[in-house]
Amino acid sequence: MATGLEPTEQGSVELDGHAIHWERFGKGQREAVLLLNGLAMHTRAWYGFVPLLHPEYDVLLYDYLGQGESAKPDEPYSIARLADAAVIVMNHLGIEKLHAMGISYGGFVALELARQHHERLRTLTLSGILLHPEELFEMYEAISLRFYGLGPEAFGLYTHYLYEKIFGEAFVRRVTREGLEPMRQRFEDRYRDQIHCLVRLTEAQDPHFAAVEARLPEYRAVTTPTLVMPGEQDRTIPLWQQKRLLEVFPNSRWLPIPQSGHTAHIEQPERFFGNLLAFLRAGSLDFAA
Repeated sequence: MATGLEPTEQGSVELDGHAIHWERFGKGQREAVLLLNGLAMHTRAWYGFVPLLHPEYDVLLYDYLGQGESAKPDEPYSIARLADAAVIVMNHLGIEKLHAMGISYGGFVALELARQHHERLRTLTLSGILLHPEELFEMYEAISLRFYGLGPEAFGLYTHYLYEKIFGEAFVRRVTREGLEPMRQRFEDRYRDQIHCLVRLTEAQDPHFAAVEARLPEYRAVTTPTLVMPGEQDRTIPLWQQKRLLEVFPNSRWLPIPQSGHTAHIEQPERFFGNLLAFLRAGSLDFAA
């Protein structure tokens, strides 16, 4: 879904002494949708999907620490502070409220944005994420960190393992293994010499999970309309883990995307973003999918 689209404006703000890169498609005259990156993403990874939302909505993007054009310090990161960065960008641009959508790691950031700043959200959409610490997920995190620590050659092997895990069967059959290879290679090339970024982003999950139990009352206080839209074939974060979000968020709806894995927005963009648009237009969970 390559496009020649470029942001209307871009710049940087400061988070704890480090630069956070942001981009906006639009001029602030429409409601804004914030698309929150997955772990190994950067703002440009969204460009092919921006036309599915813009110009009906402004689209706001930013890179976390360790991503894209933002600073990449080799020091501990905080998911809560990565979420605070969104509000710093919003304040910089004069955006009072917006719609937030987080996929995968971006769901962690979205959850913290909702917990800390739910009054700044119109709607919240989550895909491919869990709230509660789970043994299987912690095992997956530990395996990832072991690969990261073994150096560039092992990291290349890890990217092959990851690409087997994150997509649904129908998508891989359609795109083919060979068709996935350029995407996988770009991921490897982007982080091969900056593995510390993946390490720091991944390690930030530990204090996040450690604090979940104490923060449950704050999560339960979020009344923002929340759409949970997982891929039905997600093997990275199984559906039983994702569905537990509905037990915590009182104003939520479950809407799985069939024939899709962990990256439902990539595998079925028309369906995924079609549902998202219907949700944004309604501003409530009462919409036809």
